[in-house]
Amino acid sequence: MRIIIAGGHGKIALRLAKLLGAGAAGLVRNPAHLADVEATGAEAVLCDLEKSSVAEVAEILRDADAVVFAAGAGPGSGVARKDTVDRAASVLLADAAERAGVRTFVQISSMGAGKPPAPGSDEVWATYIRAKTEAEEDLRSRDLDWTILRPGRLTDEPGIGLVRLAPEVPPGSVPRDDVAAVIAALLRTPYAGRRTLELVTGDIPIGEAVATR
Repeated sequence: MRIIIAGGHGKIALRLAKLLGAGAAGLVRNPAHLADVEATGAEAVLCDLEKSSVAEVAEILRDADAVVFAAGAGPGSGVARKDTVDRAASVLLADAAERAGVRTFVQISSMGAGKPPAPGSDEVWATYIRAKTEAEEDLRSRDLDWTILRPGRLTDEPGIGLVRLAPEVPPGSVPRDDVAAVIAALLRTPYAGRRTLELVTGDIPIGEAVATR
């Protein structure tokens, strides 16, 4: 399989690329990040989703089997980039996937998306949640085989391979290692449909959790 990972230098994306190896290609906007992606065994492709056209991205996606949207504006970014990356870049990637004929699309979202931000939320956090919600809504409107994955609070602790994965789970945390492993398992498990799944650490092995979803 050839898997294109948007946001290829992100912490989850690099872990996923390492799991997928030569079959993966990570999109990065900063040339200085190309070597880090290549070190995982994946291909690195220079592509800025905030500046590229749908046609340019569709050309990169040509012959891909699946697309993973793992991009995010990241800590320290302001309100504007929460929208241009977390929402608009996902919309652009989905447009490109449709144009290139790539049906499988995995979108990394966030627990809390799909609901209004809590009253009194920080402006940047509220914008982030709204951007994720709008990106989800856009993807649901498309004729793609999409999976929306909403991880809980992300940690850099070593993965344990045990999760709770369902349309709705209680709030919790999950190592980035395990998020990447769940995405890899989702990509390897044939599924022609549409689903929104929340993810936290639990007591079910990842392979079993994915197979039943």
